[in-house]
Amino acid sequence: MNRFCTPMQLHRFAAGLVVFVGIGLALAAPSGARGQTTLTTLYSFGGYPYSLVEGSDGNFYGTTYEGGGSNDGTVFKITPSGVLTVLHTFEGGDGAWPVGLVQGSDGNFYGTTTIGGTDFYGSGDGTVFKMTPSGSLTTLYSFCSKAECVDGYAPRAGLVQGSDGSFYGTAGAGGANGDYGTVFRITPSGALTVLYSFDAAPGYYPWAGLVQGSDGNFYGTTLDCGVDFACSGTIFRITPSGALTTLFSSCCSGAPAADGYSPYAGLVQGSDGNFYGTMSAGGANGDGTVFKMTPSGALTPLYSFCSQNAPPVSCTDGKQPETGLVQGSDGNFYGATMWGGANGINQACSGGGIGCGTVFKITPSGTLTTLYSFCSERFCSDGAVPTSVVQGSDGSFYGTTYQGGGSNGGTVFKLVVVPFTRLSRTRLVFPSQGLDTSSAPQTATLSVIGLEPLAITDIAISGADAADFTLTNDCASSLEPRGNCTIDVTFRPTAVGARNASLIITDDEGGVAGSTQTVFLSGTGALVVNWPGPIRHPLPPSGPPSVRTEPAK
Repeated sequence: MNRFCTPMQLHRFAAGLVVFVGIGLALAAPSGARGQTTLTTLYSFGGYPYSLVEGSDGNFYGTTYEGGGSNDGTVFKITPSGVLTVLHTFEGGDGAWPVGLVQGSDGNFYGTTTIGGTDFYGSGDGTVFKMTPSGSLTTLYSFCSKAECVDGYAPRAGLVQGSDGSFYGTAGAGGANGDYGTVFRITPSGALTVLYSFDAAPGYYPWAGLVQGSDGNFYGTTLDCGVDFACSGTIFRITPSGALTTLFSSCCSGAPAADGYSPYAGLVQGSDGNFYGTMSAGGANGDGTVFKMTPSGALTPLYSFCSQNAPPVSCTDGKQPETGLVQGSDGNFYGATMWGGANGINQACSGGGIGCGTVFKITPSGTLTTLYSFCSERFCSDGAVPTSVVQGSDGSFYGTTYQGGGSNGGTVFKLVVVPFTRLSRTRLVFPSQGLDTSSAPQTATLSVIGLEPLAITDIAISGADAADFTLTNDCASSLEPRGNCTIDVTFRPTAVGARNASLIITDDEGGVAGSTQTVFLSGTGALVVNWPGPIRHPLPPSGPPSVRTEPAK
């Protein structure tokens, strides 16, 4: 019983045959970050990949919304280098249209399907499943197993494992109050408990997953309604026992629309304790926002999309974010927009000149950088319409696109964001300098021109005559993007003649730990004789001896 469509069905191309083609295409970001951000297409699908998660083995696991023999979707494993293995093919009775995975503490993967399974009405309204890393799948629960679907149906997001070992999630529809959705808890063995059934107010259609906060409660979003029917979406907190509090209601008209509305995605709790997320619409330009919210519900918009334009292309910074955020190891947040970007005039992915999506970075204070604009290649072979972004243990970002690629059925990509540096001088030449005297200092400035901080591990002078040069600097251990620091070198020769050494800066330039930048140092030691001046003999007290009179004899 497929009662309504998923949001991605509104945007995707018509489904075709499932063709898996690995193309390994590496591209530099076309949005002004060339040489700093590199995207590699690891795999091209024919079945619309929807999600990605890194397993404990270092590989990535994900789902395709369609594909397989019955065209009901698959679960796959892909290595960081792009070798893909299909682990399971859904066939309807065990679920269809899988939407998300999480690896449990037992090492198995748990997920949901939007339709399929065996329900009370025999129509198939979604499942919860468990799958071993090798692909053995067990259906734990089929939704709408009870009359009137009071247990919910049509889950549209994955699960989160709570600190109690159970899994928590949302069903997009059903429940005790009609087709408004539920929050549920399910044990690893499949015992499901409905914790909350939504109603028309204060919000409904929980299409995103949950996150457990540091306080032990769960936080999530609803797509529609709010405190009244003029509003569109809420943010809520729910205790593990099911007591729900609406923290924020978003409006789609009037002044409150500046906060954004219609949150398709869930939240992430930052290291500062606040929650961060995206609104798919609204904001200053009507094209979505990134926001920060305190645990008590005070919401601050950090950025409004479509704030950057480069005619004839509009919204070069992206528009309509429908994926959640992930906090990177650098403390910044990373996410994606479905549309917009630097390639807005490319008609191949979406038409209408609205672009094919972006990957972005945003600081906790709201400074946004577009890292990559999709559909930078002909026929969008690099992917289009991104649906997920995660950071791997190697520091790179991995994700999926719903369109584009070799078969126009989406891709898995790897995005490497690396710091790059510039030295103002690569050689410092000192004029002749007297032995054991110090010259005036000469300066080299180190600047970060990339999009990521530069980690500096050492600044030192080496070489045969290193003892003749000394340095001082104001460089911290980490240099922020667009930041710089200065290194002053003084020459004090200890021997006559040419003196040479090297200033070595060790950092992670280019994303490679242990990288070095070199400034060559040279000078000449000179022997300086300090003459005392003209030699003068003291005069006798009687005057000059120029005239001498002998006494008479």
